[in-house]
Amino acid sequence: MKKRYPLDGDWELYYSDHESYLSYRGGINTAAALEESGFRKLCAKAPGNIALDLERGGVIPDPFFGENILLLQELECLHAFYCRKFEYSGSDPAWLVFEGLDNFADIYLNGELVGSTANALIPHEIGPLSLLRGINELVVHIKPDTIEARKYPLPLGASAMKYNWDSLYVRKAPSAYGWDIMPRAVQGGIWRSVWLEERGGEYISDIFLRAVSVDTSKKTARLAADFTISSNRNKIRGARLVLRGSCGDTGFTATHELWHTAGRFEFTVEGARFWMPKNYGEPNLYLVRATLERDGEVIDDHTFRLGIRTVRLERTSTTVADGSGEFCFYINGERIFAMGTNWVPVDAFHSRDAERLPKILPMLDDLGCNIVRCWGGNVYENDIFYDYCDEHGIMVWQDFAMACAAYPQDETFRKILEPEIAAIVKRLRGHASIVLWAGDNECDYFYPDPQKNAITREWIPKLLALLDDSRPYLPSSPYRDAEAIATGKPTPEDHLWGPRDYFKGNYYSTAAAHFASEIGYHGCPSPESIKKFIPADKLWPWDNDAWRVHSASPERSKDAPYAYRNPLMAKQVRTLFGFEPNTLEDFARASQISQAEAKKYFIERFRIGKWRRTGIIWWNLIDGWPQISDAIVDYYGIKKLAYQYIKRSQQPVCLMFDEPDENSVMALYGVNDTQRDAHIEYTVTELDTGSVICSGNAVLPKNSSVKIANIHYERGTQKFLCISWHGDATGANHHMAGMPGIDLENYIKLARRAGYIL
Repeated sequence: MKKRYPLDGDWELYYSDHESYLSYRGGINTAAALEESGFRKLCAKAPGNIALDLERGGVIPDPFFGENILLLQELECLHAFYCRKFEYSGSDPAWLVFEGLDNFADIYLNGELVGSTANALIPHEIGPLSLLRGINELVVHIKPDTIEARKYPLPLGASAMKYNWDSLYVRKAPSAYGWDIMPRAVQGGIWRSVWLEERGGEYISDIFLRAVSVDTSKKTARLAADFTISSNRNKIRGARLVLRGSCGDTGFTATHELWHTAGRFEFTVEGARFWMPKNYGEPNLYLVRATLERDGEVIDDHTFRLGIRTVRLERTSTTVADGSGEFCFYINGERIFAMGTNWVPVDAFHSRDAERLPKILPMLDDLGCNIVRCWGGNVYENDIFYDYCDEHGIMVWQDFAMACAAYPQDETFRKILEPEIAAIVKRLRGHASIVLWAGDNECDYFYPDPQKNAITREWIPKLLALLDDSRPYLPSSPYRDAEAIATGKPTPEDHLWGPRDYFKGNYYSTAAAHFASEIGYHGCPSPESIKKFIPADKLWPWDNDAWRVHSASPERSKDAPYAYRNPLMAKQVRTLFGFEPNTLEDFARASQISQAEAKKYFIERFRIGKWRRTGIIWWNLIDGWPQISDAIVDYYGIKKLAYQYIKRSQQPVCLMFDEPDENSVMALYGVNDTQRDAHIEYTVTELDTGSVICSGNAVLPKNSSVKIANIHYERGTQKFLCISWHGDATGANHHMAGMPGIDLENYIKLARRAGYIL
């Protein structure tokens, strides 16, 4: 049986700039040697980050306040040496496991180099180790990413955004180098847990159990198990692998006699309970215990959860406005309307991700999301993220960690990337919630001919063919295959950013996409939050360096690539209301209304168009640092108005108005994402006057969108319509007719009357 010895907690940190490191001629492999070096010393934490240790030690101020984040650029050349001692009294072979080590690191055990790492995105195992009985000492030398990146000459054809060239060969979150939604914070650390692990002479090294076919009508499933056993015995015969699974009052047992340390076997589950996404059934999970047994004795065991499901993605290469295209997920043969959010870093310092997740994840369920897209500029999330999605029927679209660049096509990068892809696929493939691997985010835009991108067209597909046959693969998002490139037609799945002008303008109202995997709109954080990160003398007006830095600009210049974001937000406010408020409080409120109405429109346009449209993944749930952004929840957890609007717009059964047609008729639609017909009574009230515009009864067929009423709209008038319904489903929604040019004060009054808090 495996046994773990945690090594999280207090460490010592020695640090030096690069030039001082190069000039030092002494040893750096033990704490005693480092003490003699004269390098600066601090108390440190693991999991942690160099910058956070420096802040905790009083060396730098809070990086998230004012313009302090820019100070980190002066610290990108630091070498960090993490040291700690631990006691060991075990007897079995032991491995040192770093769940996350950022990034280029040499690991010394009792003064001896035992391993080196160069990837922050995957776990690293070092062993078996020669440990002392008693006190042992670890030294982890983390080298500066920006210095190490200089060792990789960039080939012709490589391309990146302004701040990201030094990221191309460095495997960590691409957004750490500076993005329009994240600050530049390149410093690393021991960012996930570290432990010592004892392993016996025989143990389960890997097991992958999944459904190869299902019959939901007969409640049967054919499962396949691929396994690898580590064994130091002369003969493997006599051992067996046993799988025992249970879900409620159902279960299965499968036994496989071993003839080799690796193999595959299949078996059938009767009375199977299936995993389905939210709105389409229950996310049933089997608790499975795999045991390695010999002579009636359990030698090793491994416990995991299994969701029995199959996934299919129906897609065409292109589409046109009349809808002759497709991009739709099918789970267990059932087509799914996908509705959810993009998932971006929840903290600029990823060592804090795990502690933030428990408060953030319930928002996905509260909002009614049944899909979340793990964006390619991020890290691969903590296990609790995927566990939560498994448990709550939230599908996961998983990008590999590449974004907005033309990555090198040389053998050097291939040798760097392929072990990462293999490690991540093996780590995550057991999660039923993951329904798609996507090669990257928007990289197809960066290649003259993306079909020649060997990374996503050759390297990754070959690995997936070896490691995972249980879900589809999309080379990029958006993906432009040979037909799309040759014809120039729009792709059925797209990122609908466009001009970011009026949200009901021509671009958004006529976009041909069946599936929007990105779409968003700015919303100012609350004044309460802004006062936590903007100095008092720069709170208002917004056009200053502090606001610019907190729109994620790594430099103060008004001409910097991301300096456009605050002026864009102000322009969106002026577009909707016809003016720009002159106080922080009024501006923030107006901006949040603008964002809320925009995202409401985007979601409802796609839901009304079901099944011509098949999914929308809006941008995005929460900020990873204090900033001005498209997120609907700020870094401090304060929800913007859009949170309330989206929660209503994403109700499984929801009534909503389409825009007026050429005859000034507005259609009321009933959308039902559940698997039962819904009988309802509804009322539409003009909130300003209290008059009932229409009312009636309707049957909303399951998994459909249907028109249930028409009303006349007098063009040029503004009406705040409140929609309520009860029966098999109960809820409320609203529709603001007559935008833009709405009266801000009147809108606020009516929105509050409709039950919103603003």
